[in-house]
Amino acid sequence: MNGNHRSIEALPKAHLHLHFTGSMRHQTLLELAERDGHHLPDALVEDWPPQLSAADEKGWFRFQRLYDVARSVLRTEDDVRRLVREAAEDDKRDGSRWLEIQVDPSGYAARFGGVTAFTDLVLDAVRESSRDVGIGMAVVIAANRTRHPLDARTLARLAGQYAGRGVVGFGLSNDERRGSTRDFAPAFRIAERAGLLLAPHGGELLGPDSARLCVEELHADRLGHGIRAAEDPDLLDLIVAREIALEVCPVSNVALGVYSDLSSVPLPELMAAGATIALGADDPLLFGSRLAGQYATMRAAHDLTDGQLADLARSSVRASRAPEADKSSVLHEIDDWLGTMTP
Repeated sequence: MNGNHRSIEALPKAHLHLHFTGSMRHQTLLELAERDGHHLPDALVEDWPPQLSAADEKGWFRFQRLYDVARSVLRTEDDVRRLVREAAEDDKRDGSRWLEIQVDPSGYAARFGGVTAFTDLVLDAVRESSRDVGIGMAVVIAANRTRHPLDARTLARLAGQYAGRGVVGFGLSNDERRGSTRDFAPAFRIAERAGLLLAPHGGELLGPDSARLCVEELHADRLGHGIRAAEDPDLLDLIVAREIALEVCPVSNVALGVYSDLSSVPLPELMAAGATIALGADDPLLFGSRLAGQYATMRAAHDLTDGQLADLARSSVRASRAPEADKSSVLHEIDDWLGTMTP
């Protein structure tokens, strides 16, 4: 039996790092833009997926501009429901049993009646899609580090109001090089008191010091990316000791120029250190790769065995906010996957 030929799509797993607009299918983007006569840049049409780099602020600005263009095609409640349903369908096809989708409601508030109305819409769409598609789903509300920290406090209070009602976490996204991480600590204390999981982005564009700030100042339970903790052994030891999960998104790391190629992504080093890792797709709309693609590329780049892939899937489930009974069930499914003979 060759241990590297079990189906990745059949491997049960959890998906913990997926941005709302970034989850949109490319075909859906094209259809919604055509419906409203909305002109899309070539990078989102014939040159898709776009060639991206975030090595400097100009490169990040281009990435963010494309993201904002994509967000602008969401004009109706049905558009939002379609996006959520298709994200659920795509994740289920990739073997995901549990999806935590991340959204900043302030980016959609003007068009959908405010942050509360939009959050209500997203949560209703999530409940509907979870039921109809047959996949567990929850929401992480994320603040934007390019906006004022007071805005983050408003979102943290909003997230806290929905704790236990579909919102499981609070995050902080956008360019790590913008703003001061410490300034967002009060917002994270609000979310922490509400019992929410804390999942800021850090340790990607700015390296391990960025991740350390998220751990020490924001009390991160999970790190969005966190991949460059591999460069600081003391920090990595701390992350492992505190059981802080790393939401590793290898395809986007390479697309944004953090690493030159997939074989350079230091996943084996993180695994060898005993880190809790959850592979994530980040923004499939811009990077052209969904959840199963992250497992496939890491299998190929690092010659991972099926046992190692199963360990990654187990880590993703344990790091999730899925109900404990659901976690136990999926972990048994992973054991069954590993126990099957390959064709």
